[in-house]
Amino acid sequence: MKVNAPMKFKAFKWLSAVPVAIALTISLSACGGSAGSAGSGASPTDALAGSDQQSLDKYTTKDVTAVDAIDKSKLGLIVPGTITVGTLSDAPPNIFIDKDGKFTGFDNELLRAVAAKLQLKVEFKSTDFAGLLAQVQNKTFDVGSSSISTTDKRRQNVGFSNGYDFGYMAVVAKTSAAVKGFKDLTNDTRVGVVQGSVQDDYVTNTLKIEPVRFTDYNTVYANLKTGQIDAWVAPSQQASGQVKDGDGTAIVESIINTQNFVAYAVNSKNQPLIDALNSGLDAVVADGTWSSLSKHWYPERAIPTDWKPGSKAVVFPKG
Repeated sequence: MKVNAPMKFKAFKWLSAVPVAIALTISLSACGGSAGSAGSGASPTDALAGSDQQSLDKYTTKDVTAVDAIDKSKLGLIVPGTITVGTLSDAPPNIFIDKDGKFTGFDNELLRAVAAKLQLKVEFKSTDFAGLLAQVQNKTFDVGSSSISTTDKRRQNVGFSNGYDFGYMAVVAKTSAAVKGFKDLTNDTRVGVVQGSVQDDYVTNTLKIEPVRFTDYNTVYANLKTGQIDAWVAPSQQASGQVKDGDGTAIVESIINTQNFVAYAVNSKNQPLIDALNSGLDAVVADGTWSSLSKHWYPERAIPTDWKPGSKAVVFPKG
């Protein structure tokens, strides 16, 4: 697969922040998919604890069905032959709409490659993260593509493919601010998060701080720049896509997290589609497509030695 030269994050100048909006203060809904919503009684996962995939990942499949053995008539797609995908429009470099109006980013381009292995088309539709998992479960979309961390709490509401990425969590603050990392976040800090995200759960249930919740990445970052909030706890990849030279902001700390890998969301009862995605994912890992896309969209990141995408059987190509 041909991949263009690595795209620099500062090239996203056209993604101007939307006008500052009033933050959502509603609580997390059960289908919003937090890892342990406030008041749910669930034991929160420390999203920064990290893990090694071999000992703690009990969900990754041992192997997959061969791509050419997948029965496409059994996938339960909304439109036969086409995977209808709910995704975001404002979270580069993972999921966003480019200047030509195309849904792109690492997650979406990888899904296109997976679908191609299955000889299926892909149609992307924009939505908000807070409602995405519920929309997948009620079959508004066949698949959710949004760098979704696969927490145990979310698995009560939706199914997932094998993992295709790992995560980082970051603190973003103004360069002039006193906040220089997670240790500086207190009850006196106005912490912004995207509603329903793992970061929302982490701030709420692990740090025990009531965050200021927003519907999307553009809005939370716009509020940080104007000083309406003191810090943004964000997925590192999305933070990297938002922070630009001259904004007066910085990613002040970023910590790797492989404990809850990133996967595509699927209706929990649609095992044939989950199996098909797993087969396609292994195929694009084995032929080098995953590695090419990873280098393209994340040219400076290193892959953890204790993590790999796909099933436990798949092997990265040599060279």
